[in-house]
Formats: sequence, structure tokens, C-alpha cells
Amino acid sequence: MLSRRGFVAGVAGLFIAGRRTGRASAPPTTIIVYKSRSCGCCTKWVDHIRSEGFKPQVHDEENMDRLKDELGVPQTVRSCHTAIVGGYLIEGHVPAADIRQLLLDRPKAGGLAVPGMPVGSPGMAESASAVGGFEVLAFQSDGSTRTFARH
Repeated sequence: MLSRRGFVAGVAGLFIAGRRTGRASAPPTTIIVYKSRSCGCCTKWVDHIRSEGFKPQVHDEENMDRLKDELGVPQTVRSCHTAIVGGYLIEGHVPAADIRQLLLDRPKAGGLAVPGMPVGSPGMAESASAVGGFEVLAFQSDGSTRTFARH
């Protein structure tokens, strides 16, 4: 029979072994992405979220306005691509870190958006070091917004 001391030592050993290998290996979070086949910046954004540990399921959709209407994306926050993750809508070039924070905090919101296509956003910036100069908005289905993050 395993003693209490042996059990505690075993658990501590597993913890230390896990710390040596870095963060725990959680399965990637699936995110469904709808974009135009011809949009290069959308493809770069998909590459961004993939490199940050998401598992994108990409669907090329040529009638994005119809799709956004069906999903309930308010006109005021629309951008080029739309994604769905964890019951939230993601509109435009939202940084992966903000999506992770959204999924962690679970606020009352329809989703996050970077309206338009700001030059400094992921997928639009020339490099990762050039990312900045834009806001991420949390939005409701009625179109109301609040600032979620500033970059």
C-alpha cells in the first residue's frame, strides 16, 4: 500500500517533471473561420491564430455579407472575415491573445471585433513587431460596443 509520504512525493515529482517541459499540453482550441478565398490578409490572420495555438477550420465563403447577417454581426463592427469560437463571434483581425482572454473571462458579449482593416493589426501588419495602433471592441448583438483592449 502506498504511504501518504510516497503519494505526496510522487505527485511532487510529476509536477516538477511537468514544469521542466514547459506549459501543459492542452489540445488546441478549435476556431471556425469564414473568409473570402481571395483575401490574403485573412489567410495571414489564420496563420497568426494557428501559430498561437488555435486550430482553425477554414471555410471559404464568397457571400460574407449574407453570412454576417445570418450570424448577427452588427454592421458597425464588420470587417473582412468572421470566426466562431466558444460561442463568441470574432470579427476581423483580433489578436489571438485577446481571443484567449475572452475565452478565459467569458464576459457577457456577442464577441470581439477589430472593425475595418487597421494596418497595425495581426494579418495586416508588415511584421509581428509592427502590430499596434488599434482597438479591439467587445460588441453586443444590438451593435453596442465597449473597448476590450488597446494595442
